[in-house]
Amino acid sequence: MYKYKFSFSKKQSQDFSNFNAEKMKTFLQNIGISCITLFLCSCLLTANGQEPPKREFRGIWIATVNNLDWPSKPGINVEAMKKELIDMLDVLDELNFNAAIFQIRPAADAFYNSVHEPWSKWLTGIQGNPPPENWDPLKFIIEECHNRAIELHAWMNPFRLSMDTISLLSPQNIANRQPEWVLTYGNKRYLDPGLPEVRNYLNKVVEEVVKNYNIDAIHFDDYFYPYSIAGKNFPDTLSFRLYRRNHALNDIEHWRRENVDLIIEMLSKNIKQIKPRIKFGISPFGVWKNYDENDEIAGSVTSAGNTNYDNLYADVLKWQRLGWIDYMIPQLYWEIGHPAVDYITLCNWWNERAFGRHVYIGHALYKLNEGISSAWANKQELPEQVSISRRMKKVKGNAFFRISYLMNNPLEIQENFSNKLYTWKASLPQMAWIDSKPPSAAFKVRPRGFFKINKLFIKYRHNTEPDNDLLGYQVYFSPTRDSVNIETNENLLCFSRNHLIEIRKYNFPLKGRIFLWVTAIDKHYNEGEPVKGPSIYIPK
Repeated sequence: MYKYKFSFSKKQSQDFSNFNAEKMKTFLQNIGISCITLFLCSCLLTANGQEPPKREFRGIWIATVNNLDWPSKPGINVEAMKKELIDMLDVLDELNFNAAIFQIRPAADAFYNSVHEPWSKWLTGIQGNPPPENWDPLKFIIEECHNRAIELHAWMNPFRLSMDTISLLSPQNIANRQPEWVLTYGNKRYLDPGLPEVRNYLNKVVEEVVKNYNIDAIHFDDYFYPYSIAGKNFPDTLSFRLYRRNHALNDIEHWRRENVDLIIEMLSKNIKQIKPRIKFGISPFGVWKNYDENDEIAGSVTSAGNTNYDNLYADVLKWQRLGWIDYMIPQLYWEIGHPAVDYITLCNWWNERAFGRHVYIGHALYKLNEGISSAWANKQELPEQVSISRRMKKVKGNAFFRISYLMNNPLEIQENFSNKLYTWKASLPQMAWIDSKPPSAAFKVRPRGFFKINKLFIKYRHNTEPDNDLLGYQVYFSPTRDSVNIETNENLLCFSRNHLIEIRKYNFPLKGRIFLWVTAIDKHYNEGEPVKGPSIYIPK
C-alpha cells in the first residue's frame, strides 16, 4: 500500500445538481489536478502497511457463461468439476476472501436442479442434459463455501436467453415454450422486459432458488436491457403499445426504466417474504449517468459511452434509496487517472450514494492480464484502488472480476492479497436493517489434550430456543489474561463451524504464554461477547 493524503473538498463531493456552468468548469479543473497529483505521487510513495478493517466484503465473481471460469469445459466428469471448484475455494480461503459470486443462471439455463429451466449447456455440453447422478453444483458449492466461512451469492442474469441466435435450445427453455416473449437484438436473444408475463416468470425462477437452496444472496450484474448497438433500436415497440401504462408515445425510455423497476421491486418483496435474511444485490455498470449541466438528474463527471440510466434502463440509485436492494457493487473497471472515467472520481461518487445500504467497489482483475495500458502493467494499481476505497466512509468492501485471473496470479496479485490487502480474515459487514442482534447463546470453552493443549472444545448452551442462525465461532488470542481486542482481526486466530477446534495447526504471531478467547458469530456476522478460554504456551 502507499501512504498519501486523500480527501475531497465539499465542492467536489457535493451533489452536482446544484452546479452552474462556471462552477462546473472550476470543479473539472480541480478534480483534474487532484487526480493527476495523486497519480504522480503514488509512484513515489512507499508502502505503509494499511491495516485491513475488521469487517469488509471481499468478493470475487465465478463466471460459468462460455466456461469462462468453471467448469473448464462442458461435460467433464463430476469429480473433475468438484476438484476445480475446491481448488478455487481453497485459494479464496487461503487469501482470506469471504464471498463468492457464483453464476447459476447465465442465459435462461441452470447450474442447479430446476423445474423451470434446463440444465446449462456449459455444464453438460447439451442444454437440458442433466449431470451424472443428477449432481447439483449449486448445492455443492454452497456447502463448500460455508465450510470455509465464505458466503455464496447466487448470480443470475434476468433477461438474456442466449449468447447467439444459432445455439440449439432445449425444449424446456422458455424461448421454446413461450416464443412470443422473445426478442432478438444484435446477435443475442432476450426475454422482453416489457411483458408482465416475463416479470412473473422471473419471479418464479428466483423464488425456486430462494426456497430450495441455502444461499446468502441473490445477485444480478449489469445486464438488464442490453447495451446499445449503434444504429439499432431495441425491438420492443409492440409491447410498449400494449402495456405502456399511461406513458406518452414518445416516452419509451421512461417506460423501459419502469419495467426494470417493477421486476426489482417484485423480486425484492418476494425474496424477503420467503426468507427475510437473504440479501439482494446488484452489480451495475460503473457509470450511473454522465453529468450534464442541462440535465436535472445529477450524474458523475465522466464521459462513458453507455450508462445504467440512459442505456441499460437500470435506475439502481432508486432501488438503493427505496431499500429494494441491500447492496450495490458498481463495476469501476478503469484505472486511476483515466481521462474519461477516472477511478477516484467514480469511487467518490458512488460512496456518496449509499443511502443507508451497502456499497462495495468492483475491480477489473482481468485487466492485469491484458497489458492495455501502463497503469495495468503496474502491480500496485489494484492495491492502490482498494486502499482508496477503504478511505471512503460508506464503501464497505470490494469484489474482483474474475476468479480465473486470481488463479493465474498475474503480476503476483495473490502475494499482494496475502501480504498487503487481506493479511487477516475479515467478517462481513453487518446489515442492521436485516438483523443486528448478536447471538444470545451462552457457552463454555474447555481445553482438550493430555500434557499439551491441542484442541478447544466449545460447549454451546442456548439460553432459549436453538439458534439456527449460528454460523460458528471465532477464536482470538491475547498476550494478557484479562481482556482481548476483538475490534481488529489482527488478534483473530481462526473461524470454525465445529465445536471441536484444533488450534495447534494455526500459526501464532506471538510467542510465550498466549490466552485464548472465543466468540459466537451468526450468519449475519453479528458477534457475541468474548468468552475466556485456556492459555497455551508457544515456545520462543
